[in-house]
Amino acid sequence: MPDEPLPPSDFQPRIVTFLCNWCSYAGADLAGISRIQYPPSIRVIRVPCSGRVDPFFILKALQSGADGVLVSGCHPGDCHYLTGNYVARRRFAVLHDLLEFVGIDPGRVSFSWVSAAEGERFAAVVREVTEKVRALGPNRKLVKEPI
Repeated sequence: MPDEPLPPSDFQPRIVTFLCNWCSYAGADLAGISRIQYPPSIRVIRVPCSGRVDPFFILKALQSGADGVLVSGCHPGDCHYLTGNYVARRRFAVLHDLLEFVGIDPGRVSFSWVSAAEGERFAAVVREVTEKVRALGPNRKLVKEPI
């Protein structure tokens, strides 16, 4: 059966999220505990710090079939490791330019700050990223074709 594209309203994007253990993961946990609704489109990978997320991880997620990637860390000045979120922000800026250079829509990769006390903000970020990726459609640029 041929792989026909779904209408935009039926397309449920797969979004890999890299969440800082100390802030964003706790914010996601708070959203869950508070029963705040957000799209089930994300797959969470808990990392010690957003500065630990190598751009290769993001490219590998896109290559493995993710339609989008979200990296979320502590607010500036709140990093448990002092400067990890600044490192992540610099990496994200470079990756954004690289994605544009190689022809991948930079809108597929998002970066945000969410603290442990911002469950509602986490849900809003997930909704926003999901809608942005849904508007872009399925990722076919980097995905390996099955043999």
